[in-house]
Amino acid sequence: MDLTQAKRILAEHGQMQLLDYYDRLTEEQRKSLLSDIAKIDFSVLGNLNSHSGRPLGELSPADALSVDEIAAGAEEYERAGLAAIRAGKVAAVLLAGGQGTRLGSSLPKGMFDIGLTRSLTIFEQQMNNIKQVTDKAGCLFDIFVMTSDINDAVTRAYFSDAGYFGYDPQRIHFYRQKLAPVCSPEGKIYLDEMHKVAMSPNGNGGWYSSLVEAGYAGLLESRGIEWLNVYAVDNVLQRICDPVFIGATLKSGCACSGKVVAKVSPEERVGVLCKEDGLPSIVEYYEMPAELAARRDPDGRLTFRYGVILNYLFSVGRLNEISGSRLPCHLAFKAVPHIENGVRVTPTEPCGYKFETLAVDIVRLMGSCLAFEVVREREFAPVKNRTGVDSVDSARELLRLNGVKL
Repeated sequence: MDLTQAKRILAEHGQMQLLDYYDRLTEEQRKSLLSDIAKIDFSVLGNLNSHSGRPLGELSPADALSVDEIAAGAEEYERAGLAAIRAGKVAAVLLAGGQGTRLGSSLPKGMFDIGLTRSLTIFEQQMNNIKQVTDKAGCLFDIFVMTSDINDAVTRAYFSDAGYFGYDPQRIHFYRQKLAPVCSPEGKIYLDEMHKVAMSPNGNGGWYSSLVEAGYAGLLESRGIEWLNVYAVDNVLQRICDPVFIGATLKSGCACSGKVVAKVSPEERVGVLCKEDGLPSIVEYYEMPAELAARRDPDGRLTFRYGVILNYLFSVGRLNEISGSRLPCHLAFKAVPHIENGVRVTPTEPCGYKFETLAVDIVRLMGSCLAFEVVREREFAPVKNRTGVDSVDSARELLRLNGVKL
């Protein structure tokens, strides 16, 4: 893109402020800015007037397998799951585009060291969890790692330096998630530097479209991969490509499934897997009406009790069928560093909107989803905060309970 094209496009969208400092830039910086402008998806700005929250349909409990039901059928489910893994039908997708900022680290979150007497990063612990499955199956499966522009190079280098944790590097594939512009409440896109547009990862909802755009659709087809197990980097107890989970999903006939835990209280800050107007849906904790969140069955358990832990299994065939569907855009109002009057400022209060799509919204498009209940203490140790609830400290304690040496 040249300057004339940039001026035309920016004028069309009312974003000429992005060229305010163009005359001050070096030739190399000008090329960088024009390249950034060429990548902007201006369509997301249309969501600024529609962020008051979505109306909910009629909610009902999800189709689910309880912990007890899973235990009763575990042998059958595991056989089916292991057969699918050995046939090469299953791969994993790690969502690892974030930084460890809230943990006090400037590195990718997966590189945060949770060890005490030895080094043990989140990435390494999750790869150890994977090894438990590959040892049992007697084979490897492909792992796709979704990074972002802010951590891609560091993540790739870390895996390489770590010898890919003993995994075959030809079976680990990196790709970047897309970026979206960051704008002021008035809809003006910020500059992060005079020569750099303020951009932010566009959420985890684009994990599959970004994978396809990275050129991996052919690999999925050539290797006969039919199912993708998507999981988040911030849970050190994730069971990835769990054969019992895979087998139960196959037996259910559902197009996707999600691992869930029983909520500890109506107020717990996790999304709930349920049905909305008869279709699978994940209702975020801040969307769920308080009276429904508190509703209980005759046995005293919460009616809407299945909290998601961001571990999903998706049918590739169904993902391809819905590939043209547009996911809703979620707005996050954040404190955004940006250029103001020629100076880069770092606000402490929210000042700009980030635009994100979420993986949870894909579930509804899949048409059917199995809620697969797991034991919280064995599979849910999120590392979201430095201390307190869902923290480094609580994750370490749960790792100890599961026999992991720290």
